[in-house]
Amino acid sequence: MQVTTVGLDLAKNIFQVHGITEAGDVAVNRSLRRAQVLAFFERMDPCLVGIEACGTSHHWARELTKLGHEVRVIPPMYVKPYVKRSKSDAVDAEAICEAVTRPTMRFVEITSVEQQAALSLHRARDLIVRQRTWLINMLRSLLAEFGVSIARGLARAISYAQGLLDGEWSCPDLVPVSFERYSQ
Repeated sequence: MQVTTVGLDLAKNIFQVHGITEAGDVAVNRSLRRAQVLAFFERMDPCLVGIEACGTSHHWARELTKLGHEVRVIPPMYVKPYVKRSKSDAVDAEAICEAVTRPTMRFVEITSVEQQAALSLHRARDLIVRQRTWLINMLRSLLAEFGVSIARGLARAISYAQGLLDGEWSCPDLVPVSFERYSQ
């Protein structure tokens, strides 16, 4: 029995494979450890492989494409209607296998390593900007407890901090605190 379509449910360590023949008969339904996935697909003839879009789906799509398989990445919301029973990895793999064969299904374009690297930089920058905003807002609210008001915005917060360092501003209501008793 030659497998023509495979649904691959990705996970951290154990992946579920559901493969069917051209007649629709189940040929493969098993779980694989991460280290076994490439060896398993190397032994198979090239076929259509469906993967649900997730954190590692683009990596696995690139790897399976190198082996000659036609890989299609499906958004999770498009797979959900094909889940027939209560959720499990085997049921998800079967649903992916079913969804990938639909003629009107929409797929996610597989990203290259360079595209993923650029996206990672954008995500990291976005996180740093959000953390910076969170920190400035926290400092503004803490200083407001002592009657010190800093206008909104990064430039104003930096200007205020620079003024404190340069001795241009002072906070007379703030009492110096000794941290010795807290460090013991």
